[in-house]
Amino acid sequence: MNKFIFLFLTLIAFKLSAQEVNLIPLPVKLEIKQQAVPFKIDSTTAIYSNDPLTYSSIEFLQDYLEKNYQIKLKQYNNPDINRGNVIKLIVDKKISTHKEYLLNVTDKSIIIGASSDTAIFQAIQTLIQLLPPEKNTVLNIPALSITDYPRFAYRGMHLDVSRHFFDVAFVKQYIDYLALHKMNYFHWHLTDDHGWRIEIKKYPKLTEIGAWRNGSIIGLWPGQGNEHIKYQVLPTEVKITPKNAVIKTDGIRHGGYYTQEQIKDVVDYAARRYITIIPEIEMPAHSMALLAAYPELGTTPDKKYEVAETWGMMNKYNNVLQASDTTFKFLENVLTEVMALFPSQYIHIGGDEASKIWWKQSAVSQQIMRANGLKNESELQSYFIRRMEKFVNSKGKTIIGWNEILQGGLAPNAVVMSWQGEKGGIDAAKQNHKAIMTPENNMYFNHGQFVKEDSLAANKFSPLIDVYNYEPIPAELTAEQAKYIWGAQGCLWSEYITNPAKVQYLLFPRLDALSEILWSPKEKRNYPDFQKRLKTQFKRYDLMGITYSKRYLEN
Repeated sequence: MNKFIFLFLTLIAFKLSAQEVNLIPLPVKLEIKQQAVPFKIDSTTAIYSNDPLTYSSIEFLQDYLEKNYQIKLKQYNNPDINRGNVIKLIVDKKISTHKEYLLNVTDKSIIIGASSDTAIFQAIQTLIQLLPPEKNTVLNIPALSITDYPRFAYRGMHLDVSRHFFDVAFVKQYIDYLALHKMNYFHWHLTDDHGWRIEIKKYPKLTEIGAWRNGSIIGLWPGQGNEHIKYQVLPTEVKITPKNAVIKTDGIRHGGYYTQEQIKDVVDYAARRYITIIPEIEMPAHSMALLAAYPELGTTPDKKYEVAETWGMMNKYNNVLQASDTTFKFLENVLTEVMALFPSQYIHIGGDEASKIWWKQSAVSQQIMRANGLKNESELQSYFIRRMEKFVNSKGKTIIGWNEILQGGLAPNAVVMSWQGEKGGIDAAKQNHKAIMTPENNMYFNHGQFVKEDSLAANKFSPLIDVYNYEPIPAELTAEQAKYIWGAQGCLWSEYITNPAKVQYLLFPRLDALSEILWSPKEKRNYPDFQKRLKTQFKRYDLMGITYSKRYLEN
């Protein structure tokens, strides 16, 4: 009788364990083997692969298990198919697609098969989510089988390190977060008005001068033109009007930059996690840090520039580069060093928020326009972008730019990143150009997650449900045009994000929503079910020491 009760309870436990499989993003196909005995990971478990290219996947899993469960997974090279208690990673070119993986769990083994080492790594992220989300538990993996592959080829996340600098250790941690969510592109925003963060050996003043500012804005974030003023980072709600608005800075020197050796280290770290880093070097605007170091490249006659201490006022400050041969040669030299550091096929050159008034007021700019038959400043912007694209293409690379690069005519081979709504992405797709969708209202994670947000975020609202329900392919595109929607990206601008905990707070769980948008089949998306699965994910955040809003647990 006791034996019967024990077996009954064991079967119930196995069934409950199977019911608690909560994966984010959802796989294409999941079959749970009800009442089957789970696989147990312990100190005797071994891992085997038939391809050395998968050793990065093995290392990632080993590190995760050791850090969070204090279990050291043993790697072995003997392909003994009869050995029990083993995790096998098998690269098999016969598996149908390069991106697909198969994961099968029995009581004796976990077998992951794919035709590429990239897909093997994505399967490892699924396996990690099958682990119990708490410490001091038996590491039972429920018996199941999964067939899975991503919906979109570009699954991106961005980090702005110009407004506030984050050290190498945290950037690596950030990359790990992306890897765990099956993201494959990291858009690294390295330069802006507020700091130049990458060492360029030919132009040392970029980091000697451009990497440092003498203060950061506190108190207010003005609207464009000051016609409406928003308060921010105030202890209480204070009515602000244009008449009494005061912009203050804290007077604290802020800065930092990455050496080229550090850049190489981070690029290698990301590559081992199958993440491509796309560097962004802003031009022709958002260039005050550059101009503070090399003022001769600007449009102001007096050539007086400082690294910006405030933000949100693109028309107030002249931060636009002169479209001269001197400027182009300077930028070509910069990009030559950048491209040597980043193996990415893609180089982001910004192109956004270039206030045309500075070119309009510059006699030199007007002469350049006349010499090149340009009718207006929008065509001058297009001329600037096309010049830089031609150079980047000559090095075998492709440019990405924010949707403003469409102004005056799109460069021949450019990829458009659409942030001002979807129109830029739609126009690009209709012109047979790749587009990445990152509309501000849905994909800017520096916005508040709740109606009443604290000083952790910009004073805008992007709730989790709006992120989750976003569909990257606009309905107005035809099936053929929709093929040019390469994917989507979340952006994290750091104006009000001063430390890693704030990054985590704003990133999670919106990164989970983004991962499901970009990986899972569209028809599988279900917000109430996603909320249910998030509860398990929050336990995993607790295990990993990640900061997130406890308000999500109230629902």
